[in-house]
Amino acid sequence: MSPGKTRTLTGITTSGTPHLGNYVGAIRPAIASAREADAESFFFLADYHSLIKVADPARVQRSTLEIAAAWLACGLDPQQVWFYRQSDIPEIPELTWLLSCVAGKGLLNRAHAYKAAIDRNREAGEDEDAGVTAGLFMYPVLMAADILLFNAQRVPVGRDQVQHIEMARDFGQRFNHLYGEHFTLPEAVVEDSVATLPGLDGRKMSKSYDNTIALFAPRAQLKKLIYSIVTDSSEPGEPKQTEGSALFQLYQAFASAAETESLRRAYADGIAWGEAKQMLFERIDLEVAPLRERYEALIARPQDIEATLRDGAARLRERHATPFLAKLRQAVGLRDLATRTTSVESPADKAAVPAFKQYRESDGRFYFKLVEGERVLVQSTGFDSPREAGQLIANLKREGGEQLRHLEARGLHLGESLVGHLAEGVAVEEVLESLARFAEEA
Repeated sequence: MSPGKTRTLTGITTSGTPHLGNYVGAIRPAIASAREADAESFFFLADYHSLIKVADPARVQRSTLEIAAAWLACGLDPQQVWFYRQSDIPEIPELTWLLSCVAGKGLLNRAHAYKAAIDRNREAGEDEDAGVTAGLFMYPVLMAADILLFNAQRVPVGRDQVQHIEMARDFGQRFNHLYGEHFTLPEAVVEDSVATLPGLDGRKMSKSYDNTIALFAPRAQLKKLIYSIVTDSSEPGEPKQTEGSALFQLYQAFASAAETESLRRAYADGIAWGEAKQMLFERIDLEVAPLRERYEALIARPQDIEATLRDGAARLRERHATPFLAKLRQAVGLRDLATRTTSVESPADKAAVPAFKQYRESDGRFYFKLVEGERVLVQSTGFDSPREAGQLIANLKREGGEQLRHLEARGLHLGESLVGHLAEGVAVEEVLESLARFAEEA
């Protein structure tokens, strides 16, 4: 991991044409965050995921091209970020299997997509698993592999995807518990104002609902689609509610705070729906028109996009995926039989490797220990959630304990907050030395 940088990972499933929801909820915020000085960003085309939904090979190929062109047209610089196609990284499916061997089936049973499929079958009076593939059931494990392979810290998602990030944390934590500290536990990043964009019918904009507005639809088609957005029966002059209005939510996602407030007042004053739709069309087209021009130029040269994706994958595998997967294979015992590592490590060998152990106590709070073999160096205080404990562990690994202060009663403080205590007989220098080893390996 690049020193001082935060890793962010995001992608879009290649199962359809990019729409405004993809742009507002994923592409635009992800590209903006990639430009921050402390960002190391990973952008990928989730073509393996698309096979769960799409059985048309030509559609998968076309969607991959369209989405790649969309990222690039919207300002992605493949020389400044990691930009790749999921299927060009063979370490992802291999890690999926390693994670499958620690993932609890009970947790997978509770995944939203799987439960929704079960519910639909029950309502239709069919067998619960009718039409449910193993791919759909294992989708959260593949998504976890996408994230954990690159130890991403931040994953921008819609609110409906937060569960998958929590599951990735669970799988990573379980693997770490069994095989040592290898994975950073990711955090979901949701922008509440734009996380879910409404479609033509007012429901979430989704290819599944066939209610999307194509991101790069020609100007005339864009206007036609916007004018087809469902509204209520309020007449011109009647005050209109902004809450629940798809028009207002779409406008808010593209407009400034001042522009949004202006439309809010217009709603209260009884603006006609036709006038509101014209305002929405003009505001969206103002932002999209220059991007549309770049997109059309890119889509005309698919060979250039293919070369960009292959180059990105090759560099990423060499720098990150291949060496990290080799470490994971070693950790689980997939080793060269002719090497000394075939024997069980001795306690002395284990003692030389610092590790964090995260767990939950009977009081319902979450704790961690910093250990070297059987020796405890630091015992944390209690945290209200595993995310709080995991975030502190990630910070300590990344910063090497530089922000820790050793104060009274052998307490370890981060700023003014007490975060843990030194074990009996442990010097603070030992803790800092152990933490420095994590920073060196990152």
